[in-house]
Amino acid sequence: MVIANPPYGVSWKGYDKDIINDKTGRFKFLPSISDGQLLFMQHLIAKLDNVGTGVVVHNGSTLFSGDAGSAESNIRKWMLDSDIVEAVIQLPTDEFFNTGIYTYLWILNKNKQPHQKDQVMLINASNKFKPLKKSKGSKRKEVDEFNRLEIVATLTAYQDNDYAKVFDKEFFYFNKQAIVLTNVDEFGNSFAAQLENGKASEKLTPLNLSNGERELTEFVITDFDRNTHKTLAEYFEQDIKHFIASLDYKEQPLVVTTHQAQYHYDAEQETLIKTSNKQEVLGCGKIVIKSALKKASKSQPERIEISVELTPDIQKDYEIIPFHKDQADNQAAIEAFMAKYISKPFSYLENVVGVELNFNKIFYKPEKLREVGEILGEIAELDDELKALEIGLSL
Repeated sequence: MVIANPPYGVSWKGYDKDIINDKTGRFKFLPSISDGQLLFMQHLIAKLDNVGTGVVVHNGSTLFSGDAGSAESNIRKWMLDSDIVEAVIQLPTDEFFNTGIYTYLWILNKNKQPHQKDQVMLINASNKFKPLKKSKGSKRKEVDEFNRLEIVATLTAYQDNDYAKVFDKEFFYFNKQAIVLTNVDEFGNSFAAQLENGKASEKLTPLNLSNGERELTEFVITDFDRNTHKTLAEYFEQDIKHFIASLDYKEQPLVVTTHQAQYHYDAEQETLIKTSNKQEVLGCGKIVIKSALKKASKSQPERIEISVELTPDIQKDYEIIPFHKDQADNQAAIEAFMAKYISKPFSYLENVVGVELNFNKIFYKPEKLREVGEILGEIAELDDELKALEIGLSL
C-alpha cells in the first residue's frame, strides 16, 4: 500500500536531465515541465507490486489537463488501459490547510475484484464534510468520521448512488478526429474540381499582378535601385517580401494577368473568376503569391522569384467524438458524426484518442428555474413598494 500527497503544479525543470535520462522505465510519458504531478503518479505506480494498492492526492489538473495526444492525456490513457484506476474521489473545497480548491483522491489497485475489472468509479464527495467551528488557515471543512465511513462504504459497494457512479473505463476516452475541410462557393463548388490528375494547384505564368495601388510586371527580379538599397537581399527584405505578404486576395481587388486570361476572387460569391473571351466561375479557391530570394548558381545570377498559383481553399479542423471500444463501431460512429454535422467536402487525417475525467460534466446539476408566476409576483410587490415610496416623497 502506497499513499502520497505530492505538491501541486510544481515544475520539474531542475530535475529534467535525471528524469529524461531515467533508466527505470517508470515514466511512460513526460508531462509538461511546469507540473510534475503526473510524474509522481507514475513513480507511485512503479512502487506497487502485482497486487499493490495506492492512494494519491492531486488537484484537478491531473484529470483533464493536456489535449488528446499530449503526455498528460497519454498517461491517463495508459493508466486506464492498464486497468489500474479503481476510483477517483472528489473531496470538498477548503479541506486542506494551504489551499481552498477541490482536491482528488486517485484510488489505484493492481488487484481489482472481478466486478471492478475495466471499471472506474467516480465519487463526488464534495458535500461530505462537517464545517469547522474555527478556520485553520485555508481549512474550513473537515471530512469527519461519519462522512469518511460513508465514502468508504460507497467505494466498497462499488455501485451507483446519488453521488457516485461506476463507468466502463472507455467512457472517459474520446476521439479527436482531424480532418481537412474543402471550402465551397455559394453554389457548392470548389476549385479542387477544376484540377486534373490529382494536382494540388494550378501554377500561373503571370505577365502582370495588380492590387489597385501597385503593379508587378517582373516575376524574376535581378536588378534594383542601388540608390535606395545596397543589395538585392536588402531590396527583397525591405520591399518585395513585405509587399507580397500584404497582398490579400479576399480584401483587395487583386488581379493576375497571364497570356491566356485574367484571374480574380469574387468576395460576394466566394469564388475564383477566370476572364478570357468569357467569364468562368472556377469555384472557391485561393490566389497564393510567394516570393523567395535565390542564391546565384553557375547558370543563374542571384535573383528574386515571385510565383503565383491557384489552390483549393482548404483548412484543417478537428471534431471531438465519443469513443467506442470496438474498432468497427468506433469508425462507424465517427462516420455517422461526420455525415450528420459536416456539410462541406472533407478528407480524414489522423485520429487521436484522448482521456479525461470531468466531474463537472458528470455531476453537474442545473439550478432549478423559478416559476414565472413567482417571479411576476415579486415584481408586483416591488412595484407596489415603489409606488408607496413615491406617494410618501410627494407628501
